[in-house]
Amino acid sequence: MTPSVDSNRPDVLAAGAVVWRRRREVLLVHRPTYDDWSFPKGKLDAGEWLPAAAVREVGEETGLTIRLGPPLGTQRYLNGDRMKSVHYWVGWAVGSDDVSGYLVNSEIDDVQWMPWKAAMERLTYPYDRETLKESRPYRRKSRALVVLRHGSAESRKAWSGDDRKRPLDEEGREQAERLVPLLAAYDVSRLVTSSSTRCRKTVTPYADASGLKLEEYDGLSQEDASAESVVEVVDDLLETKEGSVLCTHRPVLPSVLEALGVEVVRLAPAGMLVVHHRSGAVVATEPHHEDEAR
Repeated sequence: MTPSVDSNRPDVLAAGAVVWRRRREVLLVHRPTYDDWSFPKGKLDAGEWLPAAAVREVGEETGLTIRLGPPLGTQRYLNGDRMKSVHYWVGWAVGSDDVSGYLVNSEIDDVQWMPWKAAMERLTYPYDRETLKESRPYRRKSRALVVLRHGSAESRKAWSGDDRKRPLDEEGREQAERLVPLLAAYDVSRLVTSSSTRCRKTVTPYADASGLKLEEYDGLSQEDASAESVVEVVDDLLETKEGSVLCTHRPVLPSVLEALGVEVVRLAPAGMLVVHHRSGAVVATEPHHEDEAR
């Protein structure tokens, strides 16, 4: 008998990754409880970002540290008397991709790299095979450029000093702290920001956590940005082989997105658009809003 589904109850949320390596192999895990082969995934912790959960779960179930690439379609299916939504990304190992030392346990008792065809045959569920097919065009490595709007700031009307020095308010400071695991999920290692205080302070917690330095540009500030200065920074970041973040202001965001050749989207304070690129070309985008991690 099929369990009834309460449409008024929220879905169980989970996240995972289809992890590739250069020999065109994909990473699968075996769960003895269900005797199935699938991708590493798991439920979110309270207050956790979906991308951060995907990276954490892959680490727990395979021993690998990964960074995320383009997002994939969400799987949604019946799970007991509720629905479950699993959000997936393409992923690649950061550092070693050796899983031979993983300590098997009652939850995951086998972790294997498999060629494409073998993985298609080994996967237990049809929806996983569809996700693997979807991931195949993205198996070549790309990098993420995170376009970030600064966090919530003190009111302009209430601020009497130089607007460039207007600080984050309490909510903005909390937003900045919550961004740390999200930026880490995309292996951001280059931090480019407007020189204005509210932008610098939005990325400072991640800089402190990672030990990275901020690159400050007047040409990204609300007062000094121009089409030329924005294009110069964007072109530079599209050429880099590092994950990067560009933090700026609401009035400057359209110029940044136009320089990237992507649709202009509205971002709330501390909101971001992750732009995945390879060889200077955009291959995918994904928005994230600050309230996702509540």
